[in-house]
Amino acid sequence: MKKQNNNKSSAFLMVAFAIVFFIIAGRFIYIETAETVEGVDLQKWAEDIRTSSYEIDADRGKIYDKNGMVLAYDRPTYRIYAIVDPEYSVNLDPPRHVTDPGETAEKLAPLLDMEASDIRQTIEEGQENERFQVEFGSSGRSISQETKDEIEDLELSGIEFKQESKRYYPNGKFASHVIGFARSQDGNINGVTGIEKQMEEHLQEEKGKISYERDKYGTKLLDPNEVMTEPENGNDVHLTIDQKIQTFLEDALSQVDEQYSPEKIMAAVMDPDTGEILAMSNRPSYNPNDIGEVDNWYNDIVSYTFEPGSTMKIFTWAAAMEEGVYNGSDMFKSGTYKVPGKTIGDHNNAEGWGMISYDEGFQRSSNVASSKLALEVLGPTKLRKYLTDFNFDEQSGIDLPNEKNGRFAYDREVEQATTSFGQGSTFTAIQMMTAATSVANDGKMMRPYMLSKITSSETGEVLKENKPKEMGQPISESTAKQVRDLMGTVVTSEQGTAQSFKLDDYTLAGKTGTAQISVGSQGYLTGRNNYIFSFMGMAPKEDPELLMYVAVQQPDLEVTELGSEPVSYITRTVLENSLHYMDIQPDKEVDESVSPLTIPDVIGKGTSNAKEELKQKFSNVEFIGNGGEVTAVLPHSGSEVVENQRIMVITDKPTMPDLTGYSARDVHRLVKHFNLNIETMGNGFVEKQSIPEGSSIKEGGYLVVELAPPREE
Repeated sequence: MKKQNNNKSSAFLMVAFAIVFFIIAGRFIYIETAETVEGVDLQKWAEDIRTSSYEIDADRGKIYDKNGMVLAYDRPTYRIYAIVDPEYSVNLDPPRHVTDPGETAEKLAPLLDMEASDIRQTIEEGQENERFQVEFGSSGRSISQETKDEIEDLELSGIEFKQESKRYYPNGKFASHVIGFARSQDGNINGVTGIEKQMEEHLQEEKGKISYERDKYGTKLLDPNEVMTEPENGNDVHLTIDQKIQTFLEDALSQVDEQYSPEKIMAAVMDPDTGEILAMSNRPSYNPNDIGEVDNWYNDIVSYTFEPGSTMKIFTWAAAMEEGVYNGSDMFKSGTYKVPGKTIGDHNNAEGWGMISYDEGFQRSSNVASSKLALEVLGPTKLRKYLTDFNFDEQSGIDLPNEKNGRFAYDREVEQATTSFGQGSTFTAIQMMTAATSVANDGKMMRPYMLSKITSSETGEVLKENKPKEMGQPISESTAKQVRDLMGTVVTSEQGTAQSFKLDDYTLAGKTGTAQISVGSQGYLTGRNNYIFSFMGMAPKEDPELLMYVAVQQPDLEVTELGSEPVSYITRTVLENSLHYMDIQPDKEVDESVSPLTIPDVIGKGTSNAKEELKQKFSNVEFIGNGGEVTAVLPHSGSEVVENQRIMVITDKPTMPDLTGYSARDVHRLVKHFNLNIETMGNGFVEKQSIPEGSSIKEGGYLVVELAPPREE
């Protein structure tokens, strides 16, 4: 009986085992033959499991200046990681995973600027958690090529790198508010501010992708079913900025920023004939390679609205001239002018200068003259129409992000008067410059622009190109010339407010501004430093090649200093150097009381004979080098010059002379002849030079000179 029960139990177990076996076998057969199981595509699931894929990097487009200087590009950096899975090294010699966390940590620590204990802990925690690899946070990212090479020289097992791109700006703070910056995030680079943001659709790259099937160790199969999508680099953006002029501007702003510690500086240089922006900068500034605490992200030239002050008088006088109601010799009583609700006073504590002409009113920057022109001579309705024609109702349309529009305060009579001299109504600096192009460009107002062209980074083909665009003609050519002539007297006349802005070699037309700073319902700031000091200038006066606007807000002035001093330093330095760099012929007139002398032709003659011939006419003859024969004369033979003109005689063995006391004009003549690159700092006459006296002059060499005004006794 007992044996029978055992047989029954055995039979039951066999039957149960058979049922389970057939269920499992049936499941395997089903899985083997079915295309999907519970909605899962098994074929696709298997391919996904054994398929590896990774992105192929592409480069964001470069940003260039107008002469081909690179302003922004992608620079390769590296991310370090450690393989900690021992299975990755099965049957491999040497091993390909970290075998000694302690030694690895000690050697990596100084190169990653990390504690060895932190590196070791990261590696060991990865091993304990059975991870394949670990990384080292921010310290393990953005590693330079040099650091990568040093780490690879250590030959540490399991230490690998992944290449990534980082946006790089080779000139640091140079035009940072214009260029902006792009940020890397999740392996992609995207523009955040400036041109990087504005031209995102053109600069943006498209990464490629490659996928293949591999075994569990990552080794590609013999038939890997490899699929590749080619990467596409972004297109290149070319700006109108001229690197040389921008450098002049950056250096001048840095000097003023250091000396006067102002709240803001805004400055830009434009070609008034085309609207091209050749230079633009602000202070405070920042280095886009190292974004830390930034005081101001915005490009104040286009994003900051303020009451411009007396530079606005340019357009009030231009409107009256164009309307045919202006007579510069007409007289008015300066000092004060009453309008409903306010008495407007001139800037010299409302004392004025007695009965003066309207021309003198402009030279002295009289608020009374401006108010009378607006309300009595021209009339507020016509003035408002002209201000619309000057595009003050609209943004300039410049191709930069975050451009703001000013606000007119023009309802009451007092507002109409104050707008005429730049108070109450607000505008941006770029609106002011846009309107001023009509004065500099014979009545034609030009749209300002920063983008020159877009080219293919692969072929160089021009995909898009900007052209100068006329926005209107608010005044005639004759009115524009009349305004420039009057602006010229602001610089040259004894009563003019811009005498300190005079250039050494070029005529200058300009207008100063001293704007109050509004604090809303509390009125305006008080104190001698609490103004925005500005200047709108164009040179040379007869046919301006450059238009420049500078504004310095709340500089820290000494008791003896005027607000115009930091502004005039920037203006003089940038315009003088830029015009020479552009090879613009100086146009300052020779004193008519002195008869000009003609430089004789001494080229090819011996230096002794040339010296004797030149000394008969000129008192300032200098020989460049110790050669025996003359190869060139600067200024060139046949030029008409005054007797005290410096005559530079180039010999067949030229060497660098002592440039001390040379004017900027003489230095540029020498530089142009020898095809040197030059950087000038300051304004006036040479005090220091980078190439020592007596050195050989090499074509394409780099000369730096420091200039300073002549010292007073």
